[in-house]
Amino acid sequence: MKRNYLILGLLLFTGITVIAQQPPVTQHPDSVTVSADGKFEVAPDTALIQFNISAQEPLLKAAYARAQQAAEQVRQVLRSNGIDPHQAEIGTLQVSPVYDYRNPKRKLVGYQVNSAISVKVKDFSKVGPLADAFSGMDVTANQSISYTLEDMDAARVKAAEDAMRKARELASALARSAGRTLGEARQINLDAYSVPGPRPVMYARAMATEAAPPPTAEFSPAKTTVTAHVTVEYALK
Repeated sequence: MKRNYLILGLLLFTGITVIAQQPPVTQHPDSVTVSADGKFEVAPDTALIQFNISAQEPLLKAAYARAQQAAEQVRQVLRSNGIDPHQAEIGTLQVSPVYDYRNPKRKLVGYQVNSAISVKVKDFSKVGPLADAFSGMDVTANQSISYTLEDMDAARVKAAEDAMRKARELASALARSAGRTLGEARQINLDAYSVPGPRPVMYARAMATEAAPPPTAEFSPAKTTVTAHVTVEYALK
């Protein structure tokens, strides 16, 4: 649906026919067809903090109680940072028995409750304090932070505009070398978009003093590069 909005926007902007993700048609006489890649670099708008809660106790009821206590700690951390706990999502909840495999009879020694939690944050100034607070809990592990771009529409349009500009420059150069003049675009084929996925950064348990700044302090998240590939047929005069 988003891609259709982009096609409509280009249609209104250029007043020409746009064909999205279709193979090029037979080229018309007195025309030139070129392809070009465009890109647009933009800062991410969302930080994704992910971690696991793992509680182990000899009794299942005690393991559940400890996991529930940890979940309440997570909710308190979110509230203290001005974030509604409903913004946090639980991806998995797993209960498994724990055995002592050194014992020939594989003795049952307890139960483990694991859950995966993810939190999306728009205010990047909160990422460091949240990550430090979560890593300081004795039942959390495998914490990672990744940055992504959720509002993609504007970046896609910019990437497509850059690809169109490069395509026209290339077509103009070819027309001049042939002693011709470049005319209007007859057809545009928007072949594909490419958006890299978030690159998670593992966040180890904090070992420094509370006065020390978090590892993310004063750094900017890596920018996201959105690319577009277009094939354009231009008339030659």
